[in-house]
Amino acid sequence: MTSKLDQLRTMTTIVADTGDMESIRAYQPTDSTTNPTLIFKAAQLPAYSYLFDEAVGWGRKTGASPVAVTERLIIDFGAELTRIVPGRVSTEVDATLSFDVAATIAKAREIIAAYAERGIGRERILIKIASTWEGAQAAATLQREGVDCNMTLLFSLAQAVAAADAGAFLISPFVGRIFDWHVKAGGGPYTGDTDPGVTSVRSIYAYYKTHGIKTVVMGASFRNTGEIEALAGCDRLTISPDLLHKLADDSGMLARRLSPQAPGPAPAKIALDEKSFRWLMNEDAMATEKLAEGIRAFAKDLASLRELVSRKLALAA
Repeated sequence: MTSKLDQLRTMTTIVADTGDMESIRAYQPTDSTTNPTLIFKAAQLPAYSYLFDEAVGWGRKTGASPVAVTERLIIDFGAELTRIVPGRVSTEVDATLSFDVAATIAKAREIIAAYAERGIGRERILIKIASTWEGAQAAATLQREGVDCNMTLLFSLAQAVAAADAGAFLISPFVGRIFDWHVKAGGGPYTGDTDPGVTSVRSIYAYYKTHGIKTVVMGASFRNTGEIEALAGCDRLTISPDLLHKLADDSGMLARRLSPQAPGPAPAKIALDEKSFRWLMNEDAMATEKLAEGIRAFAKDLASLRELVSRKLALAA
């Protein structure tokens, strides 16, 4: 019997949820996705000191600010990942821009231009944008320009509908963080099939497939392999190295749970504008809290990465 990871590959595109290139080489995913948290962790590993040295050296030579050096470091990480995975690499827009349409668009264009300077085309990159109303409006503009977007920090059907209306290439519903919220609120115990994160993704998947929406559904932020197995067949799944390892070591049978031909019962089509989006989010305490928490966490980790860069610049002075 082949491993569950190999079985999963036959029905779902595997994406590595890490900035650790050695893990990516080991498990050979199609795509890779990063965020400030993952890059902050990877940047402190000795294996990637050469990327830090290059960015800091550039900063010293040009007199660039710690913010500019950090942005260069993030792009350098992404560029290295494009040499390992055959598909897409997701790079995140600064989370502090999550409520600013124009600034998000401008930053996304800067990211695409920075990759182009390294000979990496936009077809290899996904721009990660928080799933706020403003994020969706920015994505709509970027998609019209041929810049594909990954709508991240997504916790609700309302966010998924806004992303679909924007024509976003891909959404990343955060299965594990939805689970965390419900457990903290006293819910459970849950099985793979009753896990609220899993049921949320299944509902979004059914909505998209039933209503002919082309946006890719990529489950993210998993807490255990049970959640992954319950979403086998989802368009894409982004999985941490630890859970990839567990799937690779498990030779049990893995059944397909999601299929575009039989997506299951779907919510009715939703007509969404800004007022209705904000009302639906207001009525969903979990989605509102986890979106705000996620934006704060990504902003904090980006600030920590900039502080690390500042210290490196000072030591190199």
